[in-house]
Amino acid sequence: MSIRRTTKSRRAVAAVALAAALALVVTGCGGDDGDKESGSAGASSSSKPPEGDKGGQEDTAAGDKVDPNVKLAEVKGQGGVTFVVNQVQRDSGGFVTVQGEIKNDSDQARNSGGWAGSEMQVINKNPNSVAGAALIDKVGKKRYYILRDTEGRCLCTTGILPIQPGKSTPVFMQFPAPPGTTSEVDFFLPTFATTTLKISG
Repeated sequence: MSIRRTTKSRRAVAAVALAAALALVVTGCGGDDGDKESGSAGASSSSKPPEGDKGGQEDTAAGDKVDPNVKLAEVKGQGGVTFVVNQVQRDSGGFVTVQGEIKNDSDQARNSGGWAGSEMQVINKNPNSVAGAALIDKVGKKRYYILRDTEGRCLCTTGILPIQPGKSTPVFMQFPAPPGTTSEVDFFLPTFATTTLKISG
């Protein structure tokens, strides 16, 4: 066999191998667009699809390890809605995450109007959200607002759809952590009553 024929054979084998590898890559990258969610709240958020017994929403980022049966606090809101707090966790990254669910105990659908607060810049960047929440450290005399990324998007649940009667929707909020000596804070969400929460972790 000549050198020219050997070179051609090697090129042909390489071309076939390259084509097969590209086919595998294209197949691996393909996905079902039906699983994608819109309205992401930021890089630290992870979306979960709404469950059958929950009110639908675009982005929750509620943690998988949160036990829905744990009730740290129950806060009454306007229009027959209730916020049940399931977890208040201090993380090593220097923030506190509050997670729970908002239940609609009324006989009409309820939306998130007012939960983002009254600051128009926050509302515009975080529509249908809980961006208006805050933690108050009474001992340290400081108020902690929800963290935001460089584009002003909150590290919290956004894109909350109207909650149907008898349904609920999971929510989360991340705040800068108070000093390690602070174990209790007051929690405030617009249109809801204020309650005291104990920080774990």
